[in-house]
Amino acid sequence: MDDRIGPALREARIRQKQTLRGVALATGLSASLLSQVETGKSQPSVSTLYALVSHLGLSLDALLGLEVEARGAARDGAADAGRAPDSAPESASRPAGPVQRAADNPVLDMDNGVRWERLAVHEAQSVEPLLVTYQPGASSSADGGLMRHPGAEHAYLLDGELSLRFETETHVLRAGDSISFASDRPHLYVNHTTEPARGLWFVVGRTGTRPDAGRARERIAGPPAELLRLLADRQPVTGDEG
Repeated sequence: MDDRIGPALREARIRQKQTLRGVALATGLSASLLSQVETGKSQPSVSTLYALVSHLGLSLDALLGLEVEARGAARDGAADAGRAPDSAPESASRPAGPVQRAADNPVLDMDNGVRWERLAVHEAQSVEPLLVTYQPGASSSADGGLMRHPGAEHAYLLDGELSLRFETETHVLRAGDSISFASDRPHLYVNHTTEPARGLWFVVGRTGTRPDAGRARERIAGPPAELLRLLADRQPVTGDEG
């Protein structure tokens, strides 16, 4: 279980002076589930995590460490100019060269066996590349609800079998199959088989804008700098107004 996510989300919520009940009301999630996620007793599903980072205005790029290098450069520039730099961790920066080794892939493990590995990204990237694995029985939504989010996604299944529920239709994807669609159309991924399904995802045009209240479970922020900073450099937080 990835124990970084909960404390990072909790710190972001408290910094914004939001209560558990307030976040629950805005996202359509239960306060008890949010509490379990924040304390590390439960891992969020893909849809739950996206609902939370969308509401809190946090990019998932932060969670996977993709903007830290740029933040570090900005911090150095601010120091040279005599301005106060914003805080950012010294670790989890992008590789200095064009090659990112497999062992250095930023990884995010979510509920029931969904794993994202962020692949190499250029500083001025417009595409978010992910190596995604769905273990047997894994789904992008714990309750089977369809998701929507800004941008478009293009994927190629490397191995295994994965079901895509797209609006009212269900498509079974097998190795060699590819997909492409606007991500604001309702969709859901499920692995109904006994073998892992693994594929390459390229997500284009995601934004970090917050969803409208009541639609947070459908709208998704861009996948995995602010949230990573919280994960890598969080300080103990005392007290909780939630």
